[in-house]
Amino acid sequence: MIRNKDQFELGFQALVEAYKEPLYWHIRRMVLIHADADDVLQNVFIKVYKHIENFREEAKLYTWLYRIASNESISFIKKRKRTLEITGNAMVDVKEDPYFTGDQIQIALKEAIEKLPTKQKQVFVMRYYDEMPYKDMAEVLESSIGSLKASYHHAVKKIENYIISIDVIS
Repeated sequence: MIRNKDQFELGFQALVEAYKEPLYWHIRRMVLIHADADDVLQNVFIKVYKHIENFREEAKLYTWLYRIASNESISFIKKRKRTLEITGNAMVDVKEDPYFTGDQIQIALKEAIEKLPTKQKQVFVMRYYDEMPYKDMAEVLESSIGSLKASYHHAVKKIENYIISIDVIS
């Protein structure tokens, strides 16, 4: 039960300020499009606000937040895929995003990441972009370190093969 509403609101605002940028980029790398990442981030903070009392203090706050962000991102991706199956529309091309300013190799990397299975995509994003230690990833994804290392290795190989196959580096 929240004892002091004003103190809670100030604390929550400080939490949002501290984590909104790293969580945004984590989500953005999963869902690719700026507007989608903003929507997912908003859902993350709504869930955090509603369930902050359930936070187990033996866990790290940032791994709890990353777990929520990862789960919300996966839910969004699954919903987007179901919608695309129903409507028949192709996936949104990352090059159509006005906030994406990448060159050819960055576009190829984004495309390769998008083709990965969900778990490999999560692990790759957390390790490559967020530089998250395997120990923390294990807590976020509720998986063993060995499994995460294997997923990362497979993801890297698939990305390398994709980039080689489209001949971007020549």
